[in-house]
Parts: sequence; C-alpha cells; structure tokens
Amino acid sequence: MRRSPCLVVVAALVSIAGLAPAFAGTFSVPMDEVRILTFKKPVSTIYVGNTVIAEATLIDSKHVFVLGKTMGETNVVALGADGTVVSNDHLTIFGRRVGMVTLNRGSTQYNFSCTSLQCETQPVPGDEQTYFKDTHDAITQHEGMANTAGNGGAASPTPNVSSITVVH
Repeated sequence: MRRSPCLVVVAALVSIAGLAPAFAGTFSVPMDEVRILTFKKPVSTIYVGNTVIAEATLIDSKHVFVLGKTMGETNVVALGADGTVVSNDHLTIFGRRVGMVTLNRGSTQYNFSCTSLQCETQPVPGDEQTYFKDTHDAITQHEGMANTAGNGGAASPTPNVSSITVVH
C-alpha cells in the first residue's frame, strides 16, 4: 500500500509538534523598558528563566510588569493558585530602539540615544568598559543628588562650573 506524500508530511509534523516546547507565545521587550504581559487565566506565581535578562513583577492576577534588563532570550512561567502552569511564554529582550546610534572605534563600541537636536550617552552591555562605568557612575551620582534635594535634605555643594550652556 502506497502512502500519499502529503499524508506522510502531515504525520511527521504532528509527531514533531508533540515534542515541541510548550511555549504559549513570544513576548518582546526593549532593554531598559517595561511592558505589561496579560494572561487569560488568573496566576499567582511568576518565574523568569534568567533574571539577568529580565525581571517580572506581579501586578494583579492577570497582569505582570516585565522589565528588559539586558539583551537575550529566556522564558516566563506563570502558575495558577493550584501550582499548574497557566503560561510559558518565550521572552526576547532586544537592544535596538529608534534613535539609538552605535559608534564603532576599532574593536570597541559606544552607544548613544539621539534626537534631532543632540545625542546622550546610552551604554549597553558590550560597550567599552570605562565608557560604561563612567556613564553609570555619573547617573548614580546625579540620582543621589536628586534624591537628597527631593527629600528636603541639604543639597550637595554646587560644582565648580566655569560656563553653562542653555539649550532651548
């Protein structure tokens, strides 16, 4: 008895489909941004496969904030109150957004976030180490000064500035 080639292909696809991972869908988030993941059924627990890549925070029983921390792929598993898997979503964190510019100098790279008026440093993993660290340190210092001023504490001393440029 001879089988139809289409029937053989369909049978092969059905058998492969049974072995495929149980991913409910694919969800993408830009690095350093938050998106809301919505579930059809209530969930009580969320697990992220690789917490270096992404972080998930339960908002309510059907919504989760997903923060893209660094470029890569992982998954988010959502469990119901009884411990059964409600969802297993594939998660991709990507690093390219509109307005991002990468400057390559030899083997090193520097990333910037640009508008039509100017570019600001926006280091990402893989950028030159000193550039990445210096930018991170400057941001941390700036946030510390803002928190001190915002909390009614003594403001940090004004840095010695020889000139100030104001852009309108």
